[in-house]
Amino acid sequence: MTYQTLNISIVGALATVTLDRPDVRNAFNETTIAELARAFTELGRYATVHAIVLAAHGPAFCAGADLNWMKKMAGYTHAENQADALHLAQMLRTIYLCPKPVVAKVQGDCYGGGMGLVAACDIVVAAEEVNFCLSEVKLGLIPATISPYVIKAMGENAARRYFLTAERFSAQEGHRIGLVHELVKADALDAKVAEIVEALCHNSPHAVQLAKVLVRDMAGQPVSDALLLDSAERIALIRASEQGREGVASFLEKRKPDWLGS
Repeated sequence: MTYQTLNISIVGALATVTLDRPDVRNAFNETTIAELARAFTELGRYATVHAIVLAAHGPAFCAGADLNWMKKMAGYTHAENQADALHLAQMLRTIYLCPKPVVAKVQGDCYGGGMGLVAACDIVVAAEEVNFCLSEVKLGLIPATISPYVIKAMGENAARRYFLTAERFSAQEGHRIGLVHELVKADALDAKVAEIVEALCHNSPHAVQLAKVLVRDMAGQPVSDALLLDSAERIALIRASEQGREGVASFLEKRKPDWLGS
């Protein structure tokens, strides 16, 4: 896989997707959007990849939209603007629906659309010095395409404040409102991400994939008879699956499951 704006590495069961435009604070343009969509689509199909880390090169994680791209958008027709925004929305959905667990490693400030990238990931680890900002209304815009993921991540109440005020907020505040799962010192960021990746890769890849779907499908649902049947059907199917049988057998036999190798 060759990319202009990303760096992709695969080591063992871990793939790392690194935003690699440090000269523009990893702001994204149409090329970055297309490449992120392609990278997560392709990595999602790799049987040997069990987890993906989304990282960034340089002092900033992502400054949102690239200024030159924004200048170009100023001359777009309504139809062109809609098509352009849809590409961004589809890219974020590709990350969100990726069958592999995705960990965001946020080493620097994250603004605007960059927060959509973070919120679309499953687990977010941030350095204590990081600042976040949903800055769109300062520019006369709204965070529309990123809103489904940001609202899920930080909750409606916090989103209402930060969508409207465009205040910059700290990683500590991001942790308090639920956007950030783990908050660490900058020099401990790599170690914490590695710890989480190790936990992910220790588990059944099939079960992790279905657990990710389970959270999406169950969140916000009423506990109805239909939901009970659905949950019972899911556990019945995975108990009979190859990895389900192997996982239980390896536990009872006090040995490693075969997905961990010999």
